[in-house]
Amino acid sequence: MHPAPSVILFTVFSGIGFGMLVFLGLGMPNVSGWTAFIFYAIAYIMAVGGLLSSTFHLGHPERFLKAFTQWRTSWLSREGILSVATLITMALFAASQVFMSNTIAPLGWLGALLSLGTVYGTSMIYAQLKTVPRWNQPTTPALFLILSLAGGSLMTGNVTIALILLLLAGALQAFVWFTGDSRFQDAGHTMETATGLGPIGKVRQFESPHTGTNYLLKEMVHVVGRKHAQKLRILSLLLMVLIPVVLLLLPFTHIFGAFAVLSHIAGVICARWLFFAEAEHVVGLYYGAR
Repeated sequence: MHPAPSVILFTVFSGIGFGMLVFLGLGMPNVSGWTAFIFYAIAYIMAVGGLLSSTFHLGHPERFLKAFTQWRTSWLSREGILSVATLITMALFAASQVFMSNTIAPLGWLGALLSLGTVYGTSMIYAQLKTVPRWNQPTTPALFLILSLAGGSLMTGNVTIALILLLLAGALQAFVWFTGDSRFQDAGHTMETATGLGPIGKVRQFESPHTGTNYLLKEMVHVVGRKHAQKLRILSLLLMVLIPVVLLLLPFTHIFGAFAVLSHIAGVICARWLFFAEAEHVVGLYYGAR
């Protein structure tokens, strides 16, 4: 799949932003006044900014409101509705923390649950696609959720929780890569199944479907060299997990904390680029690629 920058930024930053809202909704940390305002401002900038960046991938961004009408069948629509419900709920909860001495805890719990639901909705946009076997598995939503919570715990200063989640995220990411490499083959997709001509015999491509590029090649077919993929996997784990964990284990300073956050975000961006670049769509079979 084509790793579009707008979608990468959307899934990374909205995930971290909603992860922050989970912990803020649970009172971790329990903030008030201007401190609460700063925390929520950062969370909303990341969550809303990520959502807005996704519109740049639309053919007609001005029609984005139509995405909210297909909630019965579309995970994209469900994600949109959940995100709006989350942002409204958490805005009310944030107002209670910024302007009131007593917070409304149940409202925060609801907002935290909706935040998790929004990240899950985002993940299911990809996990539901049977045409992309690498994504079509339960580990896809699990990885989105754990990375969201890991980033959110880092941004909200929950160091102990962040350490645990970072290590779990690294282990799960490595498992996803290890098992994902064989999922396309295990799914049994071949030129014979793609064309429906398998009963006749072996199918081979006589010539390319056309001489120029098209939408399918641009969006669905992207080939990344295995050597490059392995190097990027190692780099993403170093940035996403190892460096932040080492920095968090050192005596805390704001500089170390900032570097841990920046390193983690860079690593997640790298891993998310691979998430799209390594995804083999069955349509690639028609073009001699996966």
